Amino acid sequence: MNDRKIPKYMQLKNELLSWLEQGKLQPGKQVPSENEIAEQFGLSRQTVRQTFGELEKEGWLERIQGKGTFVRHPGRREGEAVKTIGIMTTYISDYIFPHIVRGAEAELRQHGYRLLLSSTDNTKEKEMDSLQLMTSQPLSGLIIEPTKSAEGNPNLGYFLELQEKGIPYLMINEKYHELECPCLKVNDEAGGRKAARYLLEKGHRQIAGFFKRDDLQGVNRLKGFLSAHRDFGIAVSPQHVVTFTTEQKGDYTYQKALELLQKTDDQRPTALVCYNDELAVRLMDAAAACGLRVPEDLSVIGFDDSSLAAASGTKLTTLTHPKTAMGELAARQLIGMIERGERPGDTVFEPELIERDSVLEQTDLK
Repeated sequence: MNDRKIPKYMQLKNELLSWLEQGKLQPGKQVPSENEIAEQFGLSRQTVRQTFGELEKEGWLERIQGKGTFVRHPGRREGEAVKTIGIMTTYISDYIFPHIVRGAEAELRQHGYRLLLSSTDNTKEKEMDSLQLMTSQPLSGLIIEPTKSAEGNPNLGYFLELQEKGIPYLMINEKYHELECPCLKVNDEAGGRKAARYLLEKGHRQIAGFFKRDDLQGVNRLKGFLSAHRDFGIAVSPQHVVTFTTEQKGDYTYQKALELLQKTDDQRPTALVCYNDELAVRLMDAAAACGLRVPEDLSVIGFDDSSLAAASGTKLTTLTHPKTAMGELAARQLIGMIERGERPGDTVFEPELIERDSVLEQTDLK
């Protein structure tokens, strides 16, 4: 509950929803008072009151005059159709995900739907737990980001159960290819190609790429990176392609960058293409640790145009991700599937390169 990118009332709402999911708050039982919650989380009573109001409006809590606030069963009110949509993402309050969630929430609220959030922390086991939770609820539909999409789908049975129950769902950022469901995603291959081509056109020939290999976004960004080099007739050195898993995204990538950047001038890369902005900022720190300046000694490109891209000391050249617009459109399409039986096709957003300060032409390097 300390992420500045997501409003405090929403952070608290996510926390209380997780308590409901885990059974810490049982239907019919009294919820801790506003004062108790405020003291526990270091929040103002106004923030707690706003959160309670949201959860009451969505049917999770009910206030009984003179007694306090109690947990309602999150199911169907008598005579009322279920209007709950679940969102499962790999993360909720990190990086670009608050923007996606806020975009979806705004659209759902406008159409009278309440929102159930769940995070898989990018593990298959937690994806299974989230799917079990979601399929046990009376849901109208689901927005799902697949977990480690390049490593197959051991939880296929739960997705088939959604289909069997007639619960519409769509996927964002990628999808499991065996499933026939709409997907909203970025053209990641085109993004990887644009990043590498931009550097090649600026005279760089020693370009290292760092790409995540357990999700299809990373696989496709690497594919585009390699195809740009083929277009230029330039072979990519094996040591200049670093792939990593979710668990290796911290120390492993930093150490691999140090190894590359400490090589002699003729072997050291003059530019890096990074899986995302988060990684790009980390690798710029590695460059600084090697006594290299960005962009004077090393050019760097990220991906996603996150808040990190503009917040770093050197403004990061990056590629766009629709974020809020993706969340809004996913919610809009899912509502169309639920209410009108629509069957949208896949939506592919074309990433645009945003030029900032982290790239110089090779001839300008000092």
